[in-house]
Amino acid sequence: MHHLVEDFLQYLRHERGRSEQTQKTYASLLNRFVAWAATQNLRDWKAVEFQHLTAFLEHERLRGLESEPEPTTRKLSSESLYLQIAALRAFYRFAETEKFLPTNVAENLSLPKRWKRLPKSLSAEEIETLLQPLSLETPSALCDQAILELAYASGLRLAELRHIRLEQLHLDAGFVTVIGKGNKERVVPLGRAAVAALKRYLDSPGGRAKLVTKRSPANVFLTQRGTPFAPVTLWLRIKKRAEHAGLERNITPHMLRHSFATHLLEHGADLRAIQELLGHASIGTTELYTHVEGKRLREVHQKFHPRARDDGGES
Repeated sequence: MHHLVEDFLQYLRHERGRSEQTQKTYASLLNRFVAWAATQNLRDWKAVEFQHLTAFLEHERLRGLESEPEPTTRKLSSESLYLQIAALRAFYRFAETEKFLPTNVAENLSLPKRWKRLPKSLSAEEIETLLQPLSLETPSALCDQAILELAYASGLRLAELRHIRLEQLHLDAGFVTVIGKGNKERVVPLGRAAVAALKRYLDSPGGRAKLVTKRSPANVFLTQRGTPFAPVTLWLRIKKRAEHAGLERNITPHMLRHSFATHLLEHGADLRAIQELLGHASIGTTELYTHVEGKRLREVHQKFHPRARDDGGES
């Protein structure tokens, strides 16, 4: 069963151009089913029937969270079940189309309605606090500063930040070229602060030059060992900077991307332009930010409109 999963992953990689993270997610989800199938004495995909899929999903729905440090009564979220069903449906569509399996037994699996979480962003004041450079300019500090400025200035995804290479920077012209999901290229302009931070990191003798080793690739951002950042390492570096700045919130790279989009919208940017900058394939994904903007406008109205408050407008 693992061989057919690997064939599917190769298909995602080479024919669909899916990202490395998407491939890892599908691999984890499908291999979880394969492991469960082994406990049911199912050794071949052709032996799997619809009732096996529903039994597996029920097993997933009831199991506790493995990521919790101690036993917990918390169960898998509907979002996780959604991804599990989506993975099975995509796999079976591939297997039937390629004639690996005679029928698609997953086609009648219904996807639950996804609850869209509103993206969490930082306020303008929190961004200013986070982006304050450290007084001691070590190679790592200059690297971190460039990462933060680029992340907020461009709205890059975590994977795009990690993989961006020197040839993608066009700092004199004030933009970067980004290879996003599906290997789609987009051009994202940069502001003066981000350009200055990147140039300081790249051009200073005490910046990137101190991190480079003989084996270092052309990635812009390097660890102290001269290697590209792993996802968790980059996440922890940003988290550490946030803690140093005195921000008590759990800051993530994706929150900087959300802040980029939210602040553009708040200052009047066109939704289609934001879609292009973020690299969203569908405007529907970008429209999620209109809910954030709507919430902010309601708060402004409640605070400042003379007849919006419960006290009749008197203060």
